[in-house]
Amino acid sequence: MRRATLLLALILAGCAQNDGARGPVGGTLIVAAAADADVLIPSVVRTSQGRFASELLFDGLVMLGPSLNTVGDADFLPRLARSWSWSSDSLTIEFALDPDARWHDGAPVVAADVVRGLEVIREPINGSSLRVDLADVDSIAVRGTHRAAVHFSRRSAEQFYAMTLIFPLPAHLVQVDPATPINVTPFAREPVGSGPFRFASWQQQARLELAAVPDHYRGRARLDRVVLTVSPEPATGLARVWAGEADVWELLPAGDLDEAARYPHVRVVTSRAFDYAYVAFNFQDARDRERPHPLFRDRELRRAISMAVDRPALVRAIFDSLALVAYGPFVRAQHTADTTLRQIAADSARAAALLDSLGWRVDARDGVRRRNGQRLAFTALIPGSSRNRERASVLMQEQLRRLGIAMSIERAENRVFTQKRVEGKFDVVFGGWLTTPSPRGVRGTWGSVSRGEGWGALNDGRYSNAAFDDAVAQGLAVLDPVASRRHFREAYQIILDDAAALFLYEPRTNAAVHTRLQIPAWRSDGWWRAIEEWSVDPAQRLPRDARPTTP
Repeated sequence: MRRATLLLALILAGCAQNDGARGPVGGTLIVAAAADADVLIPSVVRTSQGRFASELLFDGLVMLGPSLNTVGDADFLPRLARSWSWSSDSLTIEFALDPDARWHDGAPVVAADVVRGLEVIREPINGSSLRVDLADVDSIAVRGTHRAAVHFSRRSAEQFYAMTLIFPLPAHLVQVDPATPINVTPFAREPVGSGPFRFASWQQQARLELAAVPDHYRGRARLDRVVLTVSPEPATGLARVWAGEADVWELLPAGDLDEAARYPHVRVVTSRAFDYAYVAFNFQDARDRERPHPLFRDRELRRAISMAVDRPALVRAIFDSLALVAYGPFVRAQHTADTTLRQIAADSARAAALLDSLGWRVDARDGVRRRNGQRLAFTALIPGSSRNRERASVLMQEQLRRLGIAMSIERAENRVFTQKRVEGKFDVVFGGWLTTPSPRGVRGTWGSVSRGEGWGALNDGRYSNAAFDDAVAQGLAVLDPVASRRHFREAYQIILDDAAALFLYEPRTNAAVHTRLQIPAWRSDGWWRAIEEWSVDPAQRLPRDARPTTP
């Protein structure tokens, strides 16, 4: 009898380790990155590394499905909310929370946690960029332990999509303090989430480790651990992938595609991109943000500089055919994308004539233009973690030099780069945004800070144009997709005519991935969003895949 019981236990254990189509359980995924996560709470995160980690630690109410259709509610997946229903006037959505959902400390996820998630977003001191995206949410009412009703002030085409942005937070652990930002609290350093992975350890700027939750309400993740290792120099991170010491490098530079082919254990995963790179002009003085920038307050000067840059040539030189010239603050995969917009085309002769007319004349002594003794010179801030943006800055520097414009380059490691970018301590910044299938994020990245409610929360250059803001607001408010695209076209044309930034490129995303990983899905809107279904081929497991002994 004892032998039969043992045999049955072994059979059951074997089933648990290889759950049918879901793949085998076990293994450690090591992600090499050029930067650390900025914060581990999804409602206040700013970086892609932060989004990666926080969205593994916390579940939202719902998640956008693989179709990436943001209109209506048919293409969304349940998460903490297992079902939902609409009121007859479509101004209230009532969510029924999964009664099996638990916080990682064992406490149940309840409706009050949904309320707390919204309160953290709306507290101004937390600086959440999601405030503007949830501006149409009037309130959230608790209608029982596991029922939360979200009330809207108005209907919109992407009304339900906004619900993907609400990540409930444990009300028994998180308080809203108007004097203390949540990202400096003890909870932010050791968060207790509801997602498929729990917090294990964090040596900032070096290593972040997450561990699978064995009894997660949606089923155990296939992997045992997910580790983010930080290598500020991209070459160091890539070397770890080439050596088999790391499993994923998210953004493989175009110049390294041939190198990847040399390693049998590496495969390249290509997907359409939701990110774009740009050069933003600072509209405020880098030394005193109460004053306008001494150069870039001049719209015509910004337009002349834009004419001096040959973006198609720059993109070809860096990527060959592996990237597209960006057309504005959007990517082609978004439903509001418009590739027929009027661009400021590269034209060195027109740029020189415009600079001359503005009084910027070439000085024979050094070839740099001057006006009233002032040199036409400025500094570009670039992240040391991006080889592509570094190459773009060098190419742009040379294009500008030919017209008598002196652009120096300040290369900063990622933490310093982010700090200077946020504080506006730059003349121009080579930035990049990871967008979403919805265009609503443009309010936070390019909207006017003065509009309030989270507008311009990520607008580091402080571009401001009320007509742009109004067109975006109208595009998001209307229910007709055709009318929405018309309003967005107006907004995009305004920001292009203003020369608020040079929109450089949309890269095709090429990731270097270890062949031992079995990947059912690689999502273009966030490659990690199906990571709980990833697994490691048992035949290719390495010593680091041994199951951890700590709980």
